[in-house]
Amino acid sequence: MKPTIEYPDFDKTDLRIGKILECLLPEWSEKLVELKVDFGPEIGQKTIFAGIRKHFQPEQLINKKCVFAANLAERKMGQGISQGMMLVAVEALADGTEKMALTAVSDDIKEGSGLR
Repeated sequence: MKPTIEYPDFDKTDLRIGKILECLLPEWSEKLVELKVDFGPEIGQKTIFAGIRKHFQPEQLINKKCVFAANLAERKMGQGISQGMMLVAVEALADGTEKMALTAVSDDIKEGSGLR
């Protein structure tokens, strides 16, 4: 478990629902997928790189609504720039590998909706 933090630290993270419009597999990475994510009219679209390539195919991700950290500073990842972070559930398996699950939400929740 990570260290305990105070609520004001957690409150700085802007968790939002985003709809994945596109999913590309960059030639320069074996781990990353490049997502085009719609966060609704307030935020618009962002490009987000996620290290989930070994666990999901593009067709499993397109049109899914998932949870993202929408206010992270841009970060260079390989040859691209990521404008946020996708949140996934990760289970460490006994053999040293990982199992991942999407933090998918109901289709009736609008893009850009916040989490609290």
